[in-house]
Amino acid sequence: MIKAFIHTLRHEAQDTLGIELRLPDGGNLPAFTAGAHIDLHLPGGLIRSYSLLNDCRERHRYVLGVLRESKSRGGSRAVHEQFRIGMSIELNEPRNNFPLHEEASHSVLVAGGIGVTPILSMARRLKALGASFELVYCARSKKAAAFNDDIAELGIPVHWHFDDAAGGPPDLNALLNARPGNGPSSTHYYACGPAPMLDAFLAACTSLGYPNKHIERFAAAEPVEQVGSQQGFTVELRRSGRTFSVSPGQSILDVLLDAGISASFSCQDGFCGSCETRVLEGTPEHRDSVLTEAERADNKSMMICVSGCQGERLVLDL
Repeated sequence: MIKAFIHTLRHEAQDTLGIELRLPDGGNLPAFTAGAHIDLHLPGGLIRSYSLLNDCRERHRYVLGVLRESKSRGGSRAVHEQFRIGMSIELNEPRNNFPLHEEASHSVLVAGGIGVTPILSMARRLKALGASFELVYCARSKKAAAFNDDIAELGIPVHWHFDDAAGGPPDLNALLNARPGNGPSSTHYYACGPAPMLDAFLAACTSLGYPNKHIERFAAAEPVEQVGSQQGFTVELRRSGRTFSVSPGQSILDVLLDAGISASFSCQDGFCGSCETRVLEGTPEHRDSVLTEAERADNKSMMICVSGCQGERLVLDL
C-alpha cells in the first residue's frame, strides 16, 4: 500500500476534477506504463480504479481525472465532495490492462469523455518516442471535454467531435475508415470511453477488418446477471493451504473476504482487473469484461469477483 497526499486539485471540465498525488517525502512513486491505472482507497472503505494520465517517465507524481458520475455508487461523489489539498490517501501500485504497443507503425487513439485519461498518457508516450499516431477525441460538448490544454501542448494531430455541434454521436466506422495510418495490419487502434462508444468502436474495427483493436472499460460491458456458478464448487488456495466451499451464485471474492483472506479488488463487476488471479488447476467460468477471448481460452487467470468454475474444483495462486 502506498501512502500519498493530494498535492493539487484542478477543475478540468464540466464535472471533471484533475488530481495530482505525491509522496509526503517528495520521493519517487512506483513506475508505470502508458495506459495504467491505480486503485484509490476512498473515504467510507470504497476502492475505485482511475487511469493515470501523466507522462509515464514521471516518478514524482501521479495525475488522475475523475468525472462526477450522475449515477455514482459513491466513488466519484466521494472524490468531488471530500477530497482536499493536503489530504492523505492510500493507493495500490499501478497495474496495466490496457498496454500500449510501442512497436506499431501507426497508432490511432480514440477517447470518449473521461476516457481521455489513459489515452492522454499513451499520446504523451508516443510523442516522446517520436512515433506515428493521431488522436480522436469525442465528447458531449466542448465544455465537457477535459484536459484540452494538455492536448494542445502536445501539438499532435487531433480530430475533435462534439455531439451537440455535430447533431449526435460520432460515426466511428466513418472516422476510423478515414484515418490515414499505414494499413490495418500494422496500425493499432485504442479506445476508452462509455460502453456504447466502445461497442461501436469494436464493431467498426471488425467491419473494417482491423485486427489490432484494444479497449478499456469504465463499466462492465453488460450487467453481470449471474455471479460465480449455478453449481457450487470448492476453491483451494495453493500458497495459503486453505480450501473453501463456494455456493451457487456466490463470488469467490466474497468467500475469501468473509474468511479474512486479503485479496485485491475494486469494481466487483468484472471490468477493472483488480482482482485478477492466476489459475493453477481447474477451468474457470469467465464472466468478466477484461480478458480477451484468447486469454479466456488459456484459462491461466480469472476475475474472482464475478467468475466461477465449470467443474467442481479450482486451485488458485493465493
